[in-house]
Amino acid sequence: MSDGTIIKAEKDFTEQLDKELPEIDGVLATNLQGGLERLLALEKQTRQASDLASTERLLLRIVRACKEAGEYGVMTEQVQLLSKKHGQLKQAITKMIQEVIGFLDDVTDLKTKIEVIDCVRTVTEGKIFVEVERARVTRTLAKIKEGQGDIAAAADLMCDLQVETYGSMNNREKTEFILEQIQLCVARGDHTQAGILSRKISTSYFDDEAVEDLRLRYYELMIVIALYEDRYLDLCKHYRAVYATKSVREDDTKWKDVLKNIVYFIILAPHDNERSDLIHRIEADSNLVQLALESELIKCFTVDELMRWPRINEIYGAQLRSTPVFEVSNPKGEQRWDDLRKRVIEHNIRVIAKYYTRIQTARLKTLLDLTEQETETYLSNLVTAGTIYARINRPQRIVSFAKPKDGNDVLNEWSSNVSSLLGLVETLGHLISKEDLVNAAKA
Repeated sequence: MSDGTIIKAEKDFTEQLDKELPEIDGVLATNLQGGLERLLALEKQTRQASDLASTERLLLRIVRACKEAGEYGVMTEQVQLLSKKHGQLKQAITKMIQEVIGFLDDVTDLKTKIEVIDCVRTVTEGKIFVEVERARVTRTLAKIKEGQGDIAAAADLMCDLQVETYGSMNNREKTEFILEQIQLCVARGDHTQAGILSRKISTSYFDDEAVEDLRLRYYELMIVIALYEDRYLDLCKHYRAVYATKSVREDDTKWKDVLKNIVYFIILAPHDNERSDLIHRIEADSNLVQLALESELIKCFTVDELMRWPRINEIYGAQLRSTPVFEVSNPKGEQRWDDLRKRVIEHNIRVIAKYYTRIQTARLKTLLDLTEQETETYLSNLVTAGTIYARINRPQRIVSFAKPKDGNDVLNEWSSNVSSLLGLVETLGHLISKEDLVNAAKA
């Protein structure tokens, strides 16, 4: 069929519809079923002729007629029937589904609304060209379930959607969908699944100030997940991301609260290279001087000096225990307070290991304010973690921090010392020769 023939056929259908639709509208006002039969007969002709514009027009008129008559049950039947028609145009189905979704806000009866949503979900299942529409009605259904208190059902509905693969959905809407998935998983206590879903979002997307609200929402959820799993270093990183947000930095109350949490969680984090680097970066923050307690506390963990736990408890205990992080009435607060004591003890052991090669266990337990059994426990944990090297000689009651050297280390050290000695001898020879020349010139 030539282009001219197609255009002529479309024009003929348009003229036919312009002529018949007003008459059909009159029939629909009194006899919905009779009017629908006439519309379906016209739809068959336009569909078989592949006239997209006329087919769309008829499909929209069918669903609107059902909506105007308040017959949502008839509408769902027609939607399912029309979407299954042989040779039905994809664009026409998309327009019809979008029109039905637009009616959802006008449906006041919850049962009817759910029936319409279920119909749309059934029709769009497995159809890529309406995947976005399916995701949107599923989101609406999930909100209904959540409002009814069925968090598990809402989470299952949302988590079935793989929106990250939808090419026709913009990044902001994708991110909103994934954030809702994470939120529902957290609400039902599935923090593992929430963590997996969070990795679908690239944090570089939040560099755009236009999505600052999504950035804060994302890190708020990440903080909830990390708090549940007691991942202190991750908590520090998440709070630093919040701290770097423009709206937070411009609000004195907000950034001070966030910076306090940054300090609390970095000192609670177990020691490693990453934590060591991060704690010095935080200490260098110029805003930290405005927080006297936190500034002094973080300095205690960055200098190679002993911290006596009874003294720390006396100076900082009352103020720290009044914060949400170390709250007395919260079991998690009690656990974090105990973890803080552990970090103080571990810091002291690392400091002692720097200044001592050997120390008696009696002296060591005195410096750490611990019993002998506790001292061995903490020491063993740090050795196992690879933080320090130590060996305990129980008969002699001595702890050795000096790491034995293997043959390669001894040879390397000897080679380095010989090279250094030869360098000094050569320098000395040059100086003697220079002095002899100076004396000869004077003579």
